[in-house]
Amino acid sequence: MEPLQIGNKIKKLRELRNFTQDYMAEALQMSQAGYGKIERDETDISLSRLQQIASVLKVELNELIGFDDKLVIFGAMHTHATANNGVFLGKENFDNERKLYEGQIKQLEEQVVYLKGLLDKVLR
Repeated sequence: MEPLQIGNKIKKLRELRNFTQDYMAEALQMSQAGYGKIERDETDISLSRLQQIASVLKVELNELIGFDDKLVIFGAMHTHATANNGVFLGKENFDNERKLYEGQIKQLEEQVVYLKGLLDKVLR
C-alpha cells in the first residue's frame, strides 16, 4: 500500500474531525471548489496554506505531513484526551497510550483474581 498523498491526509483528518469541505473552505477563506482540489491533490499547496490547514484541523504541521491513518485511534476506543482531542496519535504518544492501557489491563486482571478469591470464600 502506497503512502497517503497530502490531499488524502487532509481529507482523512477532516473527516475524523467531522468537518465538512464547506467548513474547511470557509475557515481557510477560499472556495469549496478550491478546497476540494486540495483534497484531490489537483493543486500545489504552499507551506503557509498547509500551516493554515493544520491549524484548522487542530494538528501540528509535522503531524499533518506525517499522518498515517494506521495510527488513528477513534474516540470510542480512546477515552484519554491527548493534545489533539484523542484523534491522532504520533508514534511516541501511541506508545505511551499503549503502555497506559497495558497498565490498566494488568490492574483489571489483578482485580478479577481478587474478586474470584472473594467469591470462592463466600461460596465455601
